[in-house]
Amino acid sequence: MTRIAYVDGRFVRLHEPAVAAEDRGFQFGDGVYEMVKVVDGIPRDLDRHLARLARSLAELGMTMPTSPAVLRAVAREVIRRNPLARATLYLQITRGTAPRAHPFPAGVRPTLVVAVRRALFPAAGERARGVAVALAPDLRWQRRDIKSTNLLPNLLARQRAVERGFREAWFVESDGTVTEATAANVFLVDGTGRLVTHPADRRILGGITRAVVLELARAAGIPVEERPFRVEELATAREAFLTGTTSLVLPVVRVEDRTVGDGRPGPVTRLLGRLYAEHSGLADLAGDYAQG
Repeated sequence: MTRIAYVDGRFVRLHEPAVAAEDRGFQFGDGVYEMVKVVDGIPRDLDRHLARLARSLAELGMTMPTSPAVLRAVAREVIRRNPLARATLYLQITRGTAPRAHPFPAGVRPTLVVAVRRALFPAAGERARGVAVALAPDLRWQRRDIKSTNLLPNLLARQRAVERGFREAWFVESDGTVTEATAANVFLVDGTGRLVTHPADRRILGGITRAVVLELARAAGIPVEERPFRVEELATAREAFLTGTTSLVLPVVRVEDRTVGDGRPGPVTRLLGRLYAEHSGLADLAGDYAQG
């Protein structure tokens, strides 16, 4: 199937050249993006994603190239032209095209790209049995709350983790604080049974899945604490997991050479995995969390 993308007012084949060589997103990473889960043609939690997109744009002094209503219509059309039962909707906005110079250009129209790709969720075995993650020093900039296209530190950390046989990497600051993973948020169930995750401040990206999982946890009566935690807390943690648009709720059973809890996905992780799958229209995946 030929995939179709939307680039600045035109529907084009995904792999056709469509962005100018002097687009600031290409040359500087001067742009933001969102990745939305699409299930049976429905973009899940779209309102939350668009609100975060607008916030990222505002933080970088950028404007939306079209109205929210038109953006939604474009997204619906791109989804229609790429009929996939399970997909990701990718929205990217850059500052636009201008002669290469560091200062922001005046009077330049932002570039909008909308594309759909097949969703790559974790395998059933990963959801059922959990995964291992590496640790990586957090060397990124201090505005991680902006969903910028500048992802080179994330790519390097993820690649090094994969080369060592790990599924993901957790970023760790110099004082031992775990911030987030390269493409997901991080949760622990501590020794008292409390669900712990880093607060959504400038040190992490406030994930949409993260927010939904926190709401599901509170509704289920699970005690929640949003606070920084350090690597040494793994010694007493009962469970750990990742959350993300494509990660879903992904159990973590080993961090480097440390086993988390008893080395199996725990009851809180499995419950939240099932609840989030059902929230996302993925009820058929909920069974993968039934056995730890």
